[in-house]
Amino acid sequence: MGWLHWERFMCNTDCDKDPHNCISEQLYMEMADVMVTGGWKEAGYEYVCIDDCWPSTSRDAQGRLQADPKRFPSGIKKLASYIHSKGLKLGIYADVGTKTCAGYPGSLGSYDIDAKTFAEWDVDLLKFDGCNVPNLTLLAEGYINMSRALNQTGRAIVYSCEWPLYEWPFQQPNYTAVRQYCNHWRNFADVYDSWTSVTAIIDWTSSHQKLTVPVAGPGGWNDPDMLVIGNFGLSADQQETQMAMWAIMAAPLLMSNDLRDIDQRSTELLQNRRVIAINQDPLGKQGYQTSKFDNFEVWERPLSGSRLALAVMNRQEIGGPRHFPFTMAILPSLEMCNPECNVTQILPTYSEMGVQNVKSQLEFLINPTGTVLFTVTLIKNSTHPTQDRQWAMRFNKQEKSHRAVL
Repeated sequence: MGWLHWERFMCNTDCDKDPHNCISEQLYMEMADVMVTGGWKEAGYEYVCIDDCWPSTSRDAQGRLQADPKRFPSGIKKLASYIHSKGLKLGIYADVGTKTCAGYPGSLGSYDIDAKTFAEWDVDLLKFDGCNVPNLTLLAEGYINMSRALNQTGRAIVYSCEWPLYEWPFQQPNYTAVRQYCNHWRNFADVYDSWTSVTAIIDWTSSHQKLTVPVAGPGGWNDPDMLVIGNFGLSADQQETQMAMWAIMAAPLLMSNDLRDIDQRSTELLQNRRVIAINQDPLGKQGYQTSKFDNFEVWERPLSGSRLALAVMNRQEIGGPRHFPFTMAILPSLEMCNPECNVTQILPTYSEMGVQNVKSQLEFLINPTGTVLFTVTLIKNSTHPTQDRQWAMRFNKQEKSHRAVL
């Protein structure tokens, strides 16, 4: 969980015209300050991450990457020290190829020295992009070599890969290898500040879930990209949908927004402890789509303690709120409500919905492009001790028919 500059601030390097928003050490220091004073650190957000456009256009005389001297006059090591003094962690960006996506020096042929440099700077996370690689062999070798180089430094550095994203246009990635070498990985295109972009990511995830869901778990996660909540392109309902779905998908929660100037509603959503608890659930199982009908989608995620999180998304973009009739017996994993379970609505508002059983009928009113997120908890005197262990069997069964009309 943390903050990443790219979607909001992109490659703004003009600090003369726009000193408040350019990619400079000031931006990250100010963001770190707000993460502490604004309750973000307390909510669980801990990484302050630099993306592309931070380096100088050339390496130093020893072949090491160096920060742009005008925009980062103190250097990355001192910036890391400042971030750490706030009780936070620093992330940095590099690229597996000859150049970064924005044209700055890449790491091809310099994996060992770059990993050593990042460790000497006390960096805590590396986002490793995949632009400007001559071929797929060098792409795979580059991600593997950087993983090994980071491990050899002896410093614990989270390794964020984009390996599958760059391999998908040519072939299906080897997710066994991806998980072996990376801590989380991007599969699909960059998120934009738009509903079309968010739904494209959700659709890609559901259409590839049989391949990607089983490989996710503690130590390795599918990354659907940044949270764009608090920016300009999403309505309040759409922001709730992104937050709910990223929680269901067990996604890294990396915001890209301006925490110095963010509205109260977006702040409360991003800091919602109940949603964050679903996202960070220790069982570590990624959720998946179980049904799709009448412009509704139903997703579920197994949670620890014999619980489930469910999201019902209204994909209709016309008209008003629509009723979704929720009958316990129709959803695949709710055999846990036999004989009884407890239902709690998390979004859009918190509501204890009480004890239910397989004959219970609830009804949710969901706005266009909105989502209802709720949890179902097995009542302890029910006889389902193997609930957590049954999720994979249910998922495989559902995957064969998850598009069937109920």
